[in-house]
Amino acid sequence: EYNDIREKSLAQWLDEMEKHPDIAVRCGVKLAREYVEYLQNEIEKQKSENALKAEYLKKLKANK
Repeated sequence: EYNDIREKSLAQWLDEMEKHPDIAVRCGVKLAREYVEYLQNEIEKQKSENALKAEYLKKLKANK
């Protein structure tokens, strides 16, 4: 799947950046990984909330 390829590519690039001679780049890798994880969690949270809203709207429509 396209998203899997993107995630693997990003992970590979971050792995390479961990070996970079510049300490600022190496330290930025941890921050980048944490931010990607945060964004993935936010996406899952939004999906869950959207599913809940859709379920509520279906019930409202069925009761009319």
